[in-house]
Amino acid sequence: MSVRVASASESVACERATIEKGTKSAELMRRAGKGAAGEILVRCAPVAGSSVAIFTGSGNNGGDGWIVAGELAKRGFAVRVVEVESSRTPEAKHARDNALRAGAAMRTDSVNDKLIVDALLGTGATGAAHGRNADAIAVIEQRRRGGATVVSLDLPSGLNATTGASVGAVVADLTFAFGTLKRGALISRANCGEIVVLDIGLDCEQDDLPLFVDAEWVSRHVPPIPADAHKGTRGRLAILGGGPGMAGATILAGRGALRSGIGLLTIVAASANATPIHSAIPAALFQEWPSTSDKLARLAQSADAIAIGPGLGRSPLTRDLVESVLLAWTGPVVIDADGLNVFAGDLETLASLLAGRPSVITPHPAEMGRLLGVPTEEVLENRFEIGLDVASKLHAAVLLKGTPTTVFSPTGERFVSATGTAALATGGSGDILTGVVSTLLAQMAGENCDVNAAACGAFIHGRAAELCGAVRGTTLDDILRAFPAAWNEPNRKLGDGIIGQLPSPA
Repeated sequence: MSVRVASASESVACERATIEKGTKSAELMRRAGKGAAGEILVRCAPVAGSSVAIFTGSGNNGGDGWIVAGELAKRGFAVRVVEVESSRTPEAKHARDNALRAGAAMRTDSVNDKLIVDALLGTGATGAAHGRNADAIAVIEQRRRGGATVVSLDLPSGLNATTGASVGAVVADLTFAFGTLKRGALISRANCGEIVVLDIGLDCEQDDLPLFVDAEWVSRHVPPIPADAHKGTRGRLAILGGGPGMAGATILAGRGALRSGIGLLTIVAASANATPIHSAIPAALFQEWPSTSDKLARLAQSADAIAIGPGLGRSPLTRDLVESVLLAWTGPVVIDADGLNVFAGDLETLASLLAGRPSVITPHPAEMGRLLGVPTEEVLENRFEIGLDVASKLHAAVLLKGTPTTVFSPTGERFVSATGTAALATGGSGDILTGVVSTLLAQMAGENCDVNAAACGAFIHGRAAELCGAVRGTTLDDILRAFPAAWNEPNRKLGDGIIGQLPSPA
């Protein structure tokens, strides 16, 4: 089952659609609470010992907590429920009564339990927590700093499900998301710890909600390399960039391509960069920036895809170069960095040059802002929507880098990749991603090859960083060395009732 990424209102709409089709709200609560309790027993029982403290609020998130309380009490746990606010909804009140009959005990404060379940505030909460809820969150944080494990239900209390605003929010070690992944959880991963998405039978398969990209999805869309492959069948890629003194960007992009299985690699750069590129990537061919129609034709004949931008530089000369290449080469293309910057505020010209071919642009938020002529903050505030119009106008896939990375197709589909760590927050990381995505584009064919290359590339790029573990001390060389493991990692089978999973951020 595919996991969808939802805002607060979209999550509510999924629940409403499910209820309208005949599933009662109380049943959704039961599924959520029972699923979370079962996973707590598997994952947290050794930590909890025989006791657990559960903090409940007044709404249905509190009701989920009461279901967990009842389920754990039935299994012999000493369950202490701190009812921060009295249950307000009929479903929550019913869950409360059942939990008390099952043996859960109410307390007005918490003791030093090693396991705490946060069921205070749900996806509908906006703004910083206040009053009793804020006081309870402070207690939970005190217990966490004292060594307790904190588990949040659906979303850490106080975290905005849509924007990721997290001032005063719970910091959890483990978050059980119900049915959908909340946008805010992907933006503020540090508050969520490990995220496990539980299937509660929500009707959230709408095509207009972003699809969460996972390992299983990637394995279905990346073409295998057959046993009888040769360098020609593994794809030919040309990377155009590397202005004077900027060979490093093309070298990193080339290494990303080679680590992703390209068969033939050509680096097209300023002539002064020939020696460092030959030294750093002996497997690559080198061409100078094309300056005549013959050289442009030779470049066009040497590739199944071209990547434009890494280390290119920004000047009228480089814009002329990019335009000349795009006019001479009409095949698949990936445009990044300075290849995009030279079209700042001129989306129309870029659209005409791309002319409907399979294309991917890979901006970070500042580059997207320059392309559209808007502040970076506006891009970040609308990261799940802002690429839709751009993809439509360019007839190209848009890969907007960030936490999380969002991918937009020309026909309106959206994808979200949340792999990666802060080890990727360093110069040159995006160049490696360009090499990965352009390799996939050179190897893929058919409808949606551009968006599939973008989404798969983003996932693998981030997964390689995750496999490196700790952030401090990890370099791009380490991440490149992790690519074989990321590409060839066996699909991790999810447990029963689990439809998605994200590790704790490193």
